[in-house]
Amino acid sequence: MNKLVYLIPLFPLIGFLINGLCRKSLSKTFISVIGSGSILASFIVSLILFFDVKSGGAMAVNPLFTFIQTSTLKIDFAFQVDQLSSLFLLIITGIGFLIHVYSASYMHEEEPQHYGRYFAYLNLFVFSMLLLVLGANYIIMFIGWEGVGLCSYLLIGYWFKNNNYNYAAKKAFVMNRIGDLGFLLAVFWIINKLGTTDYHQVFSLAQDSSKHLLSTFDVTAITLLLFVGAMGKSAQIPLYTWLPDAMAGPTPVSALIHAATMVTAGIYMIARSNVLFSMSEVTMHLIAIIGLATALFSATIAIKQNDIKKVLAYSTVSQLGYMFLGLGVGAYTGAVFHVMTHAFFKALLFLGAGSVIHAMHHEQDIRNMGGLKKKLPITHITFLLGCIAISGIPPFSGFFSKDEILAAAFAHNKIYWVLGVAGAAMTAFYMFRLYATTFLGSFRGTHDQEHHLHESPKAMTYPLIVLAILSVVGGMIGIPELMGGHHELHHFLSPILVSEKAHEIEHSTEWMLMGISVAIAAIAILFAINKFSKKPEMQDAEGFGKVLANKWYVDELYDTIIVKPLMHIAELFKSIVEKSGIDGAVNGVGRLVQYSSRQVRLLQSGQVGSYILFMVLAFALIILIWVNDGHIYRFLTKIF
Repeated sequence: MNKLVYLIPLFPLIGFLINGLCRKSLSKTFISVIGSGSILASFIVSLILFFDVKSGGAMAVNPLFTFIQTSTLKIDFAFQVDQLSSLFLLIITGIGFLIHVYSASYMHEEEPQHYGRYFAYLNLFVFSMLLLVLGANYIIMFIGWEGVGLCSYLLIGYWFKNNNYNYAAKKAFVMNRIGDLGFLLAVFWIINKLGTTDYHQVFSLAQDSSKHLLSTFDVTAITLLLFVGAMGKSAQIPLYTWLPDAMAGPTPVSALIHAATMVTAGIYMIARSNVLFSMSEVTMHLIAIIGLATALFSATIAIKQNDIKKVLAYSTVSQLGYMFLGLGVGAYTGAVFHVMTHAFFKALLFLGAGSVIHAMHHEQDIRNMGGLKKKLPITHITFLLGCIAISGIPPFSGFFSKDEILAAAFAHNKIYWVLGVAGAAMTAFYMFRLYATTFLGSFRGTHDQEHHLHESPKAMTYPLIVLAILSVVGGMIGIPELMGGHHELHHFLSPILVSEKAHEIEHSTEWMLMGISVAIAAIAILFAINKFSKKPEMQDAEGFGKVLANKWYVDELYDTIIVKPLMHIAELFKSIVEKSGIDGAVNGVGRLVQYSSRQVRLLQSGQVGSYILFMVLAFALIILIWVNDGHIYRFLTKIF
């Protein structure tokens, strides 16, 4: 079985090479078959390994080769498949395959060479994420970590002829580099203190109190730096603004980034490093506070967005905040559980939005939609199921995972729970505002758009149906004992999430908490449907709503205090240091050489008399040196 592990990332890599190198000579059908088939093959192998792990426990994988070796450090290129990585493998390859199938139809208007480029990038994206999850040490994880950052840049800026899309891609790349620096510094710190990056060795040495290799300061510094890396990849305050702008890429790319790959990397890294993080109370508190702040802050922004993809983008940032809240209060299983359920309903919602955009001929403003329920029946019902799931209504998947996080937050700090429920209420409100404005009421688009409205092709609707089913039943693996279940996911992940905190709450209290959160969400849903199905918001926001519509002006703030000062400093260095300093010195040397050569060449006049004169003067100088008993010689040597 060990050898099968290497096939999982190998298939997408082969798909990337074939579609990338041969994109100009392959047909669209062959490109889509190679692109989607490679992910399907990885999914099948992932299933085999998942059931093998489930039946036999953790599986260690032998190193493929020695990647780095010095006198004091040895890093193997090795993969590790255990309970945590096998679960993420299923999420990445399963959701990734559905998105690839959907893309085959959604991107059919692209030219063949660009179509091939698109699928090559998608395959490389999945390959990088698989490398990140499968790595048996922090170095292999970091290689995949950087790979998904590169692929996000390529896919967000896929339509590179649009400079705004290029700017969005650059913004994502730069903001991720900020977080990646923190990750890299943490890895260096681990190597310096422990002499290894292997997960098993790092966690064992960190917990070995007899050796005292890591002080409290070391653990806090390492975990804070790792958290900085997670903030960049998983879009937490203040490094979140790149994710909404990532909507510049094709809609299937948005689904892949937001649901199955890039943004889950930070949660995976912290869950994988739960031993280290649980050793630092400071870091855990900070993670919980930032996660909760991100969940609330982005939810307020989503309330006033009118771009269908922007609403979903800020929803993703908010849901990621809930995952970090779970991590911060020690509910690692709840956070990973929410990663899984979120992958189902968020992929469904983004692909559903893509189906709407496809039917509306690339229209994304929900104010120009309405009444699509009859024209897009499959898209409508699946989108509705996704909205119910993300709102936390039982027995849909989002209810179980979000409730587990909220219950842990209540046990940790009552204020966390109150704020978490407020965020959940806003989630239900803005999602059903989006649903009602898009699908209910009367159509508000142009006559031409209404005439061409039609349901999407089967290659787009089948993935929606599969994801809708998963959004409905996916939470069943995490039914708590309170409701007669055994929480299969908790028992499955317990060998890896060893630092999980026990949150003891009385059953009566837990039932009350569930009832309150569900009731508040239901009220928000009914209010949104009643308000926006009859009278959608057609005018631009005013007053405080304008602040929310403009995203609290955070981008403008960053532009004022960071981007513009840096640009001014760069301009200063360009005009003074580069032009006057460096260029001046280099050009000055060149001009000096030119001037000297012009003057020295005059000595070569071609006149014999001049040459004889120079020769006589030279003889006279030599005689003077001899006559003065070497005084002149010593004088000249001192000078030269």
